[in-house]
Amino acid sequence: MNLIFAFRIKKDAIKFCKFHNHPQSLLFTTCSDFEVSARRQRALTSNECGAIFQSLTNSKSLKMGQTLHGYVIRSGLIQDNTYLCTKIAAFYASCGCMNYARIIFDKIVNKSCFLWNFMIRGYASNGLSMQAISLYRTMMRIGVLSDNFTYPFVIKACGDLVHVYLGRIVHAQAVVNGFHFDIYVGNCLLAMYARFRDMENARKVFDEMPKRDLTSWNTMISGYARNGNPREGLRVFQEMVVIGAGLDSTTLLSVLSACSELNSFRIGKQVHGYLLRNHVHCLNNFLPNSLMEVYCTSGSMIYAKRLFKVSRKDSVSWNTLISGYARKDEGFEGLSLFCQMVTVGKQPDLATFIVVLGICEKVAALNFGMSVQSYLVREGFGRSTMAATALIGMYSRCGELTYSRLVFEEIEEKNLVCWTAMISAFGNHGKGKEAISILQQMIANGIVPDEGTFTSVLTACSHAGLVEEGREIFHKIHQKYNIKPVLAHYASFVDLLSRAGQLDEAYAIICSMEVKPTTDIWASFLSGCRVHGNITLAEIAGREILEAKSDDKVGGYICLSHVYADEKRWTDVERVRGIVQSKAMAKPTAYSLVA
Repeated sequence: MNLIFAFRIKKDAIKFCKFHNHPQSLLFTTCSDFEVSARRQRALTSNECGAIFQSLTNSKSLKMGQTLHGYVIRSGLIQDNTYLCTKIAAFYASCGCMNYARIIFDKIVNKSCFLWNFMIRGYASNGLSMQAISLYRTMMRIGVLSDNFTYPFVIKACGDLVHVYLGRIVHAQAVVNGFHFDIYVGNCLLAMYARFRDMENARKVFDEMPKRDLTSWNTMISGYARNGNPREGLRVFQEMVVIGAGLDSTTLLSVLSACSELNSFRIGKQVHGYLLRNHVHCLNNFLPNSLMEVYCTSGSMIYAKRLFKVSRKDSVSWNTLISGYARKDEGFEGLSLFCQMVTVGKQPDLATFIVVLGICEKVAALNFGMSVQSYLVREGFGRSTMAATALIGMYSRCGELTYSRLVFEEIEEKNLVCWTAMISAFGNHGKGKEAISILQQMIANGIVPDEGTFTSVLTACSHAGLVEEGREIFHKIHQKYNIKPVLAHYASFVDLLSRAGQLDEAYAIICSMEVKPTTDIWASFLSGCRVHGNITLAEIAGREILEAKSDDKVGGYICLSHVYADEKRWTDVERVRGIVQSKAMAKPTAYSLVA
C-alpha cells in the first residue's frame, strides 16, 4: 500500500511542478525517498508526511490529501503531533474544506501564527468573511502576534462585508504594527476602500505607499471607474504611463471601462492602437468586447462593427453590438443582427433576449417580439423573471395589455421590478384604477414599493385623472414609507393637479420642493394654466421657463407663446419666438413607424 501511495504522490507532485513551472528536483528527490521507504516496507516519518502535505497544499489535491490523512491516523503519527496537525489543518483550509480544518485547528493547543493565517485565509477566500474576522479577533485577544500575511485576508474580509468601521480599525492596527508599508497589505487596503466607495482614503493609502506594483495602479484605476469618477481613473492611468509602470490586460480593461463611462472615443481608439502596435494577443474576448463597448457607447458603430467582424465572437460580442444599435435608435439593425446570430448557430443567452425585447418595445415590433417569446421559452428561459418583465413592457408598448397581464400572472416569483412593470403598463394605457389595484396587491404580498414604483403609479393616476388617489399616494411616500420624494414624483403629481385644474395646490407643491423645479415641471404647470385659463400663474411659470435659459426644452416656450396668443399679447408672442429663433431651437419632427 505504501509503494502505491508513494507512486501516486510522486505523480501528483511532478504534475504540480510542471503546471506551475516549479523546479522538480526537490520534490522528485523527496518522492524517490518515499518510494525507497515504501519498497523497504518502512513507515513514513512525521517530517516526510508533513513535506507531502505541503506539496498537496500547494497543488490543492484534496483526494490525495485525504488518503494521506487516513494513513497518518492509522499509523498513529497524528497523536499529539502539533507539526503534522498544523500541516493537515493548513491543507484542508487551502482546499476550502473549512469544517475539517476547523475540527483539527480547535484540537491544536500551541497554534502558530502560520496556522492562524492559513485559517483566516481559508475563511476569507471561501466567502466566509464573518468567520475570518471572528478568528482574527480571537487571535488578537489571546495575544498571538500578527504578521504581514495576516492582514491582507482580514482586510479582504472587511471589504467583502463592506464593513467600513471594522475595516478602518484593521487599517489602524496594521499601521500600529508597522505593516501598512507592506505592498501586499497596501494593495488590499486599496481594494477595500474601493469596495467602500471611499476613493479619497484609497488615494491617501496609494500616495503613502513607498513601493507600488502593477496591482496598485490597476486597483486605483478600476476603483475610480467603478465608483463614478472615471475621469480621475484616466488621470491615474496617464500618471502610470508617464512613470513607465507598464501595462497589462487588467490595466487596459479598467481604462476601457472608464472610457465607456465617459463615452471617450478618443482614448478608446488610442488603446486600440496600443493593442495593434504591440501585437497584444488576447487569449480571451475581454479586451475586444470592452473596446467594442467603448465604440458603441460613444456612438461609433462603424468602428464597433469593424472590430466585431475581425474578433472571435462570443455571446458578449453579439450582445454588445445589438445593445449598441439599440442605444443608437437603430433597432431594425439590432433585430437583423439577432437573426444573423441565430442563423450562424450562436446560442442567445438571457441578456440577448432582454436587449432584443427592449428593441421590439421601442419599434413596436409585436410579431417579432412574439416570435422571440416562443424562442426564449423553447431555450429554457420561460421561467425567468427578468425575461417576463421585459415581455410585460414590450406587449404594453405594442398595445397588447392583455398579453402583458397574462405574462405577469404566469410569473411564479414576482419581484419588485415585475410588479412595477405591470403598474407602468396599466398607467401607459390610462387604467389608473387597475394600476392602484396592482400596487395594493404588491403591498399585500409583502413587497415594499420604491421610488420607481411610486413614479409609475403617480403617472398612472395622472393619465387617468385620479386626483384624490394620487394625492393620497403622494403624501404616503414620505409619511408611511419614509422615502424622500424625488423630482419624478413631484413632476407626476404637479402634472396630475395641473390637468385637473388644481393650480393653486400645484403651485404650492412646486414652491415647497426642496430641490429646484425643472423646466419640465414648469412646462406641465404652464400647460395646465393655459387649459384652465389662469393667466396670472401662467406668467409666473413662463417667467421661470425663460429664466431657466434651457436650450433643449422648446415645448415650454411654444406653450408660453400660445398662452400669450390666447390673450392677444402679440408683442410677448414675438419676444418668445425671437428667443426660440436666437437659440436655434426646433420642435422635433414627428414620424410614424406605420407605412
